Amino acid sequence: MSTQLPSKILIIGATGTIGKYITNAVLSTEPRVANHISIFTSQATPSNPRKQALLSSWKAQGASVIVGNVNNLEDVKNAYNGIDTVISCLGRDTLASQVELLRLAEESKDVRWFFPSEYGTDIEYDASSKDEKPHQNKLTVRRFIRDSVKKVKCTYVVTGPYLEMFLPLVPGAEEAGGYDTKSKNAVVIADGDGKVGFTSMPDVGKLVAAALQHPEASMGKVLKVQSFVTTPNAILEEFERQTGTKWTVDHTPSQTLRDVEKEKWDAKSPIATLYTLKRIWAEGGTLYDKTDNEILGVKPGDLELLSAVVERAVKGQGY
Repeated sequence: MSTQLPSKILIIGATGTIGKYITNAVLSTEPRVANHISIFTSQATPSNPRKQALLSSWKAQGASVIVGNVNNLEDVKNAYNGIDTVISCLGRDTLASQVELLRLAEESKDVRWFFPSEYGTDIEYDASSKDEKPHQNKLTVRRFIRDSVKKVKCTYVVTGPYLEMFLPLVPGAEEAGGYDTKSKNAVVIADGDGKVGFTSMPDVGKLVAAALQHPEASMGKVLKVQSFVTTPNAILEEFERQTGTKWTVDHTPSQTLRDVEKEKWDAKSPIATLYTLKRIWAEGGTLYDKTDNEILGVKPGDLELLSAVVERAVKGQGY
């Protein structure tokens, strides 16, 4: 395949949280990024009304649907037949299963390009990244790729946090920060002026599609991309502007965030990951001198603004 455009794409995890945005973008991008796009989905998906609606809309756009079990070797092997590019959109709880998907891709006679599910926080931002608990499954996948994947080229699309998932003030985890549109209350980390690089969820899809359109720039690379850089205080100001009212604001000191983070991990709380990620973002783990947006042909005007994402939040539109 060298650096040719993909011809036949298989998307795994298409109906998931970020997968639906990536699939929508891949199918709607013009000119079309591939001649044929298939969606690999579980047997349970067609029985879910919301996911069935997604599948129906995608089939109307020309996608084909393959039903199988991502943990069944034969199902995956069969799905790979004739496919040159695989896009994984698996969620955090199933990231480790990508090792087997990659092994099978490496053995496949057809697969030449693989996008692991790396959308989100940079797991190799600096020397401390290797010790962060939420990164371990992704790091395992990267190690496998370095050690065992030689034929298949892998592209990591590192987007930083999705702003839609950063915004909510989670009940029981208020110290981690967020914005409550009903009570008009915000909790920000430290002084709220620390810069954070964000990508909106629709833009994650756009950026993956852009990577597919520019294999010469993206194949075999770790791409650092984002919609914009802003601060928690700037987000607060946008909420206040759009709601027409002053909000109450509480602050979580950085050390308090670290202390609660440790308590949550010690207690094996499922919310511990949120505290770690919020701490990483607050400490600058999303900032770069330069992103890779430009080499993918993505201009600032192509991506969403802060105001658009906040508007959806104010309207109560989920992700």
